[in-house]
Amino acid sequence: MRRLLGLGLWATLAWAAFAQNLASPPLFSAKELKQTRDKYGELAARRLLAWQALVQDNQDKPERLKLSLVNDFFSQATLSDDKTLWKKDDYWATPVEFLARDAGDAEDYVIAKYFTLIALGVDENKLYFTYVSSSRLRQAHMVLTYFRSPRAQPLILDSLTDRILKASERADLTPIYSFNAQGALAGQRQSDLQDSMHEWNRMLRRMRDGVVN
Repeated sequence: MRRLLGLGLWATLAWAAFAQNLASPPLFSAKELKQTRDKYGELAARRLLAWQALVQDNQDKPERLKLSLVNDFFSQATLSDDKTLWKKDDYWATPVEFLARDAGDAEDYVIAKYFTLIALGVDENKLYFTYVSSSRLRQAHMVLTYFRSPRAQPLILDSLTDRILKASERADLTPIYSFNAQGALAGQRQSDLQDSMHEWNRMLRRMRDGVVN
């Protein structure tokens, strides 16, 4: 698993350490802000600044409130698909790219919420990317799951609704597998992670290099 995660593990742990050591971690560089403004306009740049303010102003809030604030912030974006946005079958946007376009698919919502919650000081061991089968969509779907403790019932942050609900309240979702930068949840097959890790690592390289497509 360590070998499989490769750059993804290193980069995410570095982000987490950075976020925990600063009262208000910078979420993007001046270069990324300029790229966003030049390519997507002033409103896109303002969304990035609002994102930074969200993290700066809520470091000391209770964890459950942080979940709600982050979920509400990104719920304002438009749910779309990779073919429409990126002309690709699968593309995992960085949080900056997601906010620049103000639109994304399920993976993009999860990525943006995941990194924002880490920047707010939430332990990444509580957060998982979870692939599910959605009876509503009749296809695979991704949500962010939050575990208050290892044995707690997870809360679901989902692009399909702005409500944060317990897993038991989401009968429309059937879990397939879960992972984060630390690896997969116990019992998950590593073979399920191959495609996900490929897109994850490509996205993290763009974050590292400050690339805004």
